[in-house]
Amino acid sequence: MSDIRFIPEWEPIEYILLALPNKDTDWDYILQEAIQQYQRLVKAITDEGIKVALLCHDVGEAMEIMQESDQALITYIPMDYNDTWTRDYGLITVMRNERLRALDFGFNAWGLKFAADKDNLVNLNLEKKGLIQPLTYRNERDFILEGGSVETDGKGTILTTSKCLQSPNRNGGKTKAELNKELHGRLGADHVLWLDHGALEGDDTDSHIDTLARLAPDDTIVFTGTKNFDDPQFESLLAMRAQLTLFRTSEGYPYNLVELPLPDPVLDEDGNRLPATYANYLVANGVIFMPTYSQPDKDELAMRSIKIAYPTHKVVGVDCRTLLRQHGSLHCATMQIPTGILKL
Repeated sequence: MSDIRFIPEWEPIEYILLALPNKDTDWDYILQEAIQQYQRLVKAITDEGIKVALLCHDVGEAMEIMQESDQALITYIPMDYNDTWTRDYGLITVMRNERLRALDFGFNAWGLKFAADKDNLVNLNLEKKGLIQPLTYRNERDFILEGGSVETDGKGTILTTSKCLQSPNRNGGKTKAELNKELHGRLGADHVLWLDHGALEGDDTDSHIDTLARLAPDDTIVFTGTKNFDDPQFESLLAMRAQLTLFRTSEGYPYNLVELPLPDPVLDEDGNRLPATYANYLVANGVIFMPTYSQPDKDELAMRSIKIAYPTHKVVGVDCRTLLRQHGSLHCATMQIPTGILKL
């Protein structure tokens, strides 16, 4: 057993980290719509009494934008960044020998697809500004790892996808055996589940696990599926489901599987499909923040399905159609931070 424990999302947290869209991000062409999206998201989080750490370019402007949310629950952090997907460049938290560690992995925009020079420095700049508790920051920047690419149960198991972690443009196309050693040494993984199937049209991340399947308490996996034979994604999602049925816990037992519906196609201005998925939900202090897509029947079914995996949690829907316009959703735009990491 490793002395490192990768903390699962459903354990208590102190902050949700977000980054506010501005004219220097890819949101510029729909900036007002993007700002309204973040207003909805921040208000949903603060309405549940959860603190937000909000990266922004201008604190005064950001405070004005967020005036409808509880200001006592928002800390504004001036910061330079390329884009707003804090899930993938934010700190990843582990416990090592009963001490919290905030891991700063390298970020290269999902395999060198976009500019990421500023995003890749956010955690380092938080450390330099004295906003991370002393002795918790750990430099892991020699290894490329996005938060949306790994799921944990907090008991030594990690769920990930081979398409993402084995991408040549991330860590040189390492083998699964080599990556298992990396995940063990850095995140304490004793049991790695490699998902080899499943992909969403319009996804820039090379099949991040948080678009497809999520580990939940009590040996449960929540996953995206479809019964629509005519959907172009049907075959890959069916193959993914078949592989999930073969997965076993570290003790050798099958997982409880909870299937989420696949949203009806959401298209961009050019008619291309966007990667809408209900699996991109956030778990925070007894609340599930789930993306919705103005599809009442599917949205409701997804909420009921998530409730099966999290029976004691409250499920809050947040309209995330604007986040889809940049090929992400709710989980992608947020990163949970446990108590004892940030010094705000």
